[in-house]
Amino acid sequence: MTPTALPPITDPIGDYIAAQSVDMQPRLYEVYQAIASALPDATEKMAYGIPTFWQGRNLIHFAAFTRHIGIYPGSKAIEAFNDRLTEYKTSKGTIQIPNDKPLPLGLIKELAQWSKEHNAR
Repeated sequence: MTPTALPPITDPIGDYIAAQSVDMQPRLYEVYQAIASALPDATEKMAYGIPTFWQGRNLIHFAAFTRHIGIYPGSKAIEAFNDRLTEYKTSKGTIQIPNDKPLPLGLIKELAQWSKEHNAR
């Protein structure tokens, strides 16, 4: 399988995605695009060593793992979306999306927007 070229992403998140396996990069890019489209005014940065969207505070993070992509919208978001997360492993503030399942991009956008609306100071 030949990887397709991905549009550039602002540093440092682009560097994080580029450092991942070639197979993982398109999935991470899709997660990035979903969150960025939901949070166009958020600052993109690295926090805790993973991509983070910040607006007065950390709103949502994501990270690559061998078997899944972790989405970190916070514990209140996990509680609010609990009924829609039943097919994913969750813990306090974390959602694991297995790499062998389609990405729930609409849900990720909703989580990002919810995090902005409910984490505002």
